[in-house]
Amino acid sequence: MPNPLLLMSLLIVLSPVTAVAAAKLTDLETRWLQAAKPVIDYARTQGLPIDIIVQPQDAPGAVPLALGYEAGRCKLVLSLRGNAQVDSVLQGVPPTRHGLMMEAMMAHEIGHCQRYAQGDWHALPRGLGEPPSMQRGKLTPLAQELRETRREEAYADLVALAWVHGRHPAQYQDVLAWMHGVRAGGEVASGSHATQAWLALAAGAGVFDESASPFEQAQVLWRKGLSGDK
Repeated sequence: MPNPLLLMSLLIVLSPVTAVAAAKLTDLETRWLQAAKPVIDYARTQGLPIDIIVQPQDAPGAVPLALGYEAGRCKLVLSLRGNAQVDSVLQGVPPTRHGLMMEAMMAHEIGHCQRYAQGDWHALPRGLGEPPSMQRGKLTPLAQELRETRREEAYADLVALAWVHGRHPAQYQDVLAWMHGVRAGGEVASGSHATQAWLALAAGAGVFDESASPFEQAQVLWRKGLSGDK
């Protein structure tokens, strides 16, 4: 996740996307923002402090959508200009489903935002402790960072899946399959974003209780995955 203080922002969206139509956004940036709008609107109704930053300069190799946290606010950063990663992340996805995947990616970042805003970043759920062999100081700093990042990515993936399951149930399996593909590629398959164990938990029928929020739904499966991530 980038440090938002190091970013030159084109705009910060503090109101609905339609209110910034006069801003000099590209067509691609507008599509991403419009696809993300339902997620952003929901997150704000939940009291999450969100700003959206669109980078005006080319950002080759950057993550198209990332999140930072500064001064108590979540900074959702779009880096789409001159960035081949935008095409890579949607490779193989039919154009008619690009908006759905953009929405799922935003829901993933909102999962990160919720963890930050609650003060839970890199913390285990209450009542779930580490065995002595895995506690801080027993792992190398790199192993510790990889494990904690993987766990946060798993939680955010599950928030995205809970969101899609509730709003786009007919496309849920498509999004789950796409996410499996993203997480199985290259170094990701064994690194800090290796969330396959949690994605497997989300494959069955009835895994999400839609009477709860996406965050609460994600928490249930996340805890199950954490129990085996020792």
